[in-house]
Amino acid sequence: MTAVSGTVEWGIVPTNNTSSQLAEMSWSARGNKLKSANDSLRYQVQWLYGGITEAEEVTLEGGVINVIFKVETSVDDTNFTTIGTIKKSRDVVNKKYDNESAPIGHRFTIDVSRLVSDQLSYSLCPMNKGTWQSPFYGGMNGGLTMQDNVISGTGGVGNPVSDYNVSQNGTFRRLRVSATFDILDSNLDIVTSTTTLNSYATISVINSVNQFERDDVYYYGQFLINQNGVTSNLPKRFLTRCPNWYYDDTENKVAYHKSVRMDDDAEFLQWYVDVLQDDVSTEPYEYSEIYGVAYKEDGSTTEFILADFNSLLADKNPTQFETIQRRMLIQNVSPAFINDNAYTPQLGALRPYNVSVSPITSNVYKYSLNFRGRYYVTTTTTWVTITQSATNWYEIDRETKNTAYEYVRFHWLNSMGGIDSYTAKRSVVEGLTISRDVVERKSRDRTWYQANSGAVNSAEVNVADTSYISDTMRGGDLYKGGREVLGVNAERVQSVYTDPLNMSVSKWLEEIMLSPNVWIEKDTDATARGNLANPYLRPSTKGYIPVIITNNDIETVNQENGLVRFNIEYTFGHKVQTQRN
Repeated sequence: MTAVSGTVEWGIVPTNNTSSQLAEMSWSARGNKLKSANDSLRYQVQWLYGGITEAEEVTLEGGVINVIFKVETSVDDTNFTTIGTIKKSRDVVNKKYDNESAPIGHRFTIDVSRLVSDQLSYSLCPMNKGTWQSPFYGGMNGGLTMQDNVISGTGGVGNPVSDYNVSQNGTFRRLRVSATFDILDSNLDIVTSTTTLNSYATISVINSVNQFERDDVYYYGQFLINQNGVTSNLPKRFLTRCPNWYYDDTENKVAYHKSVRMDDDAEFLQWYVDVLQDDVSTEPYEYSEIYGVAYKEDGSTTEFILADFNSLLADKNPTQFETIQRRMLIQNVSPAFINDNAYTPQLGALRPYNVSVSPITSNVYKYSLNFRGRYYVTTTTTWVTITQSATNWYEIDRETKNTAYEYVRFHWLNSMGGIDSYTAKRSVVEGLTISRDVVERKSRDRTWYQANSGAVNSAEVNVADTSYISDTMRGGDLYKGGREVLGVNAERVQSVYTDPLNMSVSKWLEEIMLSPNVWIEKDTDATARGNLANPYLRPSTKGYIPVIITNNDIETVNQENGLVRFNIEYTFGHKVQTQRN
């Protein structure tokens, strides 16, 4: 006999049904199917046989000794990779409070969060590009880079572009866990059982973090965008904690209008989409789009559409998308990109969009954005619009730049696994931190010089001018010191102040200090040369320059109004290169 005696079933899992109110939603909606990879991800198997309790040892044929959990991840729900196999003996015994009895059955529990979080990093979209090249290998990732030591063809023929060692999208994974069993055979020896337990459910995990004392642990109502429309209970936010949003387009409820500049070409919104409108999946035409409104000082408005991310969605046919998506999306929403790539809203069977518009003119002072779906209903011959995300607000900053120092624009991996941006403009300071490796030698003998004439004594050798091998002289030449620098270690350091910030904005901006991945935006000879070589993938002369934040200074500038400013000090990820002696 190699089958488990009794029954095995899933106990605690990340998508467990319960009457708990932690999720603040109906459990029928599977509210916690989007989880943080840095929160607990517990999987538990229960073995039940008769009245055997947790306190009883296993002494029967078919009894479960160990559970072998197989942990797999994927970005496309098709090609799963095993990232770990964990063998777990039974949990410690639970005891009832009043009589110390143990519960029926044995339980085997693991937490796979650390294993899964190691699979995730970030995914940067190139500056001035609308979206990633692929949802599965999206962006500029923190994982392996494409190798250049393998020819693409066979037999040494082809281009030096390899499809090896390319990292998957670093921001999300689909996770499933299955189980097999070690059991006792008829001789009470441990053998592998033929019984298997398939994954309870495949869930999505993102590279986010939750603060224990502050954040809701489930993302259904906050950050999972699906077919449901936006309500106060389901605000459906983009993956950022910037307080420039409200669940509808009521502007006076917004805590902050995020500042952007006309020359910004890298301002991104990132979000996770679960499913699209499944109740209208039989209808012939549909759109998924970022809908924007530009507001002018005279009170007039201009509507516009951004839809580069549509290239990342799974198509059903030329006019429809697949209902089930379960993938990460990103869209450039910077003013410069909008003006070069926006379209007028349209209806009909035309996709992609075909009427360009540049909505952010000189008299525009703000704009708003949300994610929406538009669907044609055949029976009524009408179009239906469903807003599927909260509305984010942006304010145009037209302040003239200081000519002495450029503004410092930061990009960072935020606490929701997306990319945030902020421009600091005040009191830029730059310097170098330098250390030296020094060696000390014995000083030269100053009493002995080599000459070519006028011998002082008979021991000196006269050498003709043309006979010198080099300009080096014997004796006490002073050009070479007794102490010498073998090498110089140098780091470029900078600091910059923000504008005064209110409490809600400062709480968001703290993420710069806490993020493991921070970049500043720079236009250099190196970025310009590299990006111009492929203007499709790198349509900007600017680049992401990695930096390491080295301080967390916060100054109060107006205590009565709760205004503070940050002094952000950082050093560059690329060290200053120096010569060796």
